[in-house]
Amino acid sequence: VQLVESGGGLVQAGDSLRLSCAASELTLSNYAMGWFRQPPGKEREFVAGVNIHGDYTIYADSVKGRFTISRDNTKNTVYLQLNSLKPEDTADYYCAAKWSAPTNQAREYHFWGQGTHVTVSS
Repeated sequence: VQLVESGGGLVQAGDSLRLSCAASELTLSNYAMGWFRQPPGKEREFVAGVNIHGDYTIYADSVKGRFTISRDNTKNTVYLQLNSLKPEDTADYYCAAKWSAPTNQAREYHFWGQGTHVTVSS
């Protein structure tokens, strides 16, 4: 099972990015999906989650109103739109899959990608 993130890069504060998470050997439409991030020197933290149908989402307070999680089950892909980026958004971003509803608890997710790095310069 493999989740592959892409779309990271180096941007300036205020810019936007769209991260993608694609799956092989895993039908993402069977799973709730989450995005987590790990800033340099810090622990992994929850960013956003979406249910199987894409009509229920949850966000960390730090990204609410700036980031949007979505999914396209026909493409077996989940997205994270990052707008109004701040230097404190600099991190490795990971997507993850779990049964049932999305939560903000990393330990409840069963499958993880390798991450994509986002650097936001001031």
